[in-house]
Amino acid sequence: MAAFLANVMHETGSFCFIKEQNPPSDYCDQNNRQSDLSLSFTYFGTWLNAHRNYNYGAAGKAIGFDGLNQPGIVGHDAGISFKTAVWFWMLNSNCHQGITTGGGFGSTIKAINGGECNGGNPGAVQSRVNFYRRFCGKFGIAPGQNIDC
Repeated sequence: MAAFLANVMHETGSFCFIKEQNPPSDYCDQNNRQSDLSLSFTYFGTWLNAHRNYNYGAAGKAIGFDGLNQPGIVGHDAGISFKTAVWFWMLNSNCHQGITTGGGFGSTIKAINGGECNGGNPGAVQSRVNFYRRFCGKFGIAPGQNIDC
């Protein structure tokens, strides 16, 4: 739970934003689409960077919303946004698996945004690690090994 919350805190600016601020693109993968309509929308990152049209389509099927044709609902409906983050954490990334199989908190950073690792964005990595340490302290648990990437 500490790892999930730490990453969510980082991605949302301490729960100030429901969707990504200043995204670098529309995250529509032209080569991995599920319908022609999906090329018309922006699939911005949300709570855990569950961006890209193929993530929205799969999340929508799992959670019960039309992620391909109504992606904006993720950025406007807090419940769907939260469910999308949990879906991404549990089922569509290596976040949960990484932290529960000994990869440490650093494995969750790699799964969510590996581009931050290896000097890609040390400030973002440190932000995630700081949140993680804070939540571990509040929960009275040790952060363990491999807490950064």
